[in-house]
Parts: sequence; C-alpha cells; structure tokens
Amino acid sequence: MPKALCICFEQSYSGVDGDSASSTEIYALLSALSGLAVRQDIAVTGSVNQQGVIQPIGGVNEKVEGFYDVCRVRGLTGTQGVLIPIENVEDLMLREDLIAAVANGMFHVHPVAHIEEGIEILTGVEAGSRDGRGQFSRESVFGRVNERLGKMAETLKQFE
Repeated sequence: MPKALCICFEQSYSGVDGDSASSTEIYALLSALSGLAVRQDIAVTGSVNQQGVIQPIGGVNEKVEGFYDVCRVRGLTGTQGVLIPIENVEDLMLREDLIAAVANGMFHVHPVAHIEEGIEILTGVEAGSRDGRGQFSRESVFGRVNERLGKMAETLKQFE
C-alpha cells in the first residue's frame, strides 16, 4: 500500500505561526523542492486551503504597516512589498505615508487569490499548469517540484 504524505499547519496563534503563516510555509516548501530562491524583499501573509486558495487573515493592516516600517527604516528600494490575500483588500485602511509610498512605486501590496500567483511573484518563474498529458513544463516551479519529488521517490524505493 502506498504511503501518503500529510502536512498539517497548526493554529496556535502565538509567535509567527498558525494558519496566517500557512501560505508562507507552502512557498518555502516549493522553493526548497524546486531549487528556486524566493525574494527576500517581499513579506507574505495568508492562510491557504487544500486547493491552494489563499484565504483571508486577521490584522492585515498591522502586518502590512509593520513590514513597511521595517523597510522604511532600512531604506525603501522600490522593490519591497507584501503579499496579502485578495479577500483582505477591502479591509485595508493603511496610513497616509504608506499609501503615498505605494502611489510613488516605493512599496507594493500584491493581492493574491491562489498559491500559483504568489510563487510566481516570489520566484519570477511561471508556476506551471498541466498539459494534455498531465505534465508540467520542466522550467516551471511545479515542473521542478515534480521532478524533485520523483527523484526522492526513486531514492526511497531503493531503501524499501
């Protein structure tokens, strides 16, 4: 019988964890499996469901403003920003200085609806979709992940 891989994102609500960090954890796993680095100038928040849909989180204003403040103190580069769930856009009530920075292209708020959108922003590489044969493009994030998982499965078979 095949063994199943299960990943559980606990909701403890202390420190930097819980479901608000689940999309971040998925991006880290995709980065590690694909071998593609993720941008370090973009903060990420958002819960994710089993279909990869980014779900809304609490405290979106505080999270965006907090990362903006860190970037402002360290020096705005024009590339920094935050990935937030698209469903949280209507909740945004940001400070005037942050709104001005966004208007001037010095800080960015990237609303995302699905994990594919976020990984493309973070890596600059197409996430990938299955072709008619059910395969991903080898250059895509998912193609690279699929290849790596295949190699890991082959290695595991050698030890069974």
